[in-house]
Amino acid sequence: MQAVVLAAGKGTRLRPLTDEKPKALVEVAGKPILTRCFENALELDAEELVVVVGYEGKRIRKRYGASFSGVPITYVRQDEQLGMAHALLQAEPYVEGDFMCFDGDCVIRADLEPLVTRQREVGVDAVQQVEEVPTEAARVKAICDVTDGGELLGIEKEPDDPPEPSLIAVGFAVYSPSIFEACAETELSVRGEYELAESIERFVAENTMLVGQTDGWTVNVNTPAERDDAEQRLAGNR
Repeated sequence: MQAVVLAAGKGTRLRPLTDEKPKALVEVAGKPILTRCFENALELDAEELVVVVGYEGKRIRKRYGASFSGVPITYVRQDEQLGMAHALLQAEPYVEGDFMCFDGDCVIRADLEPLVTRQREVGVDAVQQVEEVPTEAARVKAICDVTDGGELLGIEKEPDDPPEPSLIAVGFAVYSPSIFEACAETELSVRGEYELAESIERFVAENTMLVGQTDGWTVNVNTPAERDDAEQRLAGNR
């Protein structure tokens, strides 16, 4: 199975760390976030890494070259910063069959194998990694509406009044190729982006997508404070 890694972001909230390099190359505990994503993908036996680059993408190409630990890398460019759905859609010509998808700005220390295995079950089109968080944290995330059986019914980004506690979508998913159709149908949001949350809403209207919680943790590194959080967790202090 291929692994798509979304690594086109500028990381404006991480400045000055991202003044001259993309967010995915910011180091956490001495190692670029993107390296950690690649390591996660290899642990899941990824056969190819399809990396979507944008801002300062040439630095990513120079850093990793044509392969990572023997696994080939295909680079895809997102020329305009038009959101995660748009970034994912750029990978479509290079993807065959079901695929794993990583947010290139997430540090993940969790067992993801059960999610990949679940997606391979008959009748399951996709699986989204989720975590349970308190209401305050959920207000700046994407919360999931889930049945008692674990099927995703919908997803809402940055809700005003999330439940306590909330299930939020985090940095890993496994998709069937139908996600690309949903991305292509997604409309431009008021923020001027093609939001992946809306694409998932469209996807689940026609496909079966489950959610899965994992042993471990995930930190989306958007700010210096989140970078510090990830480093403390890696050091075993949290």
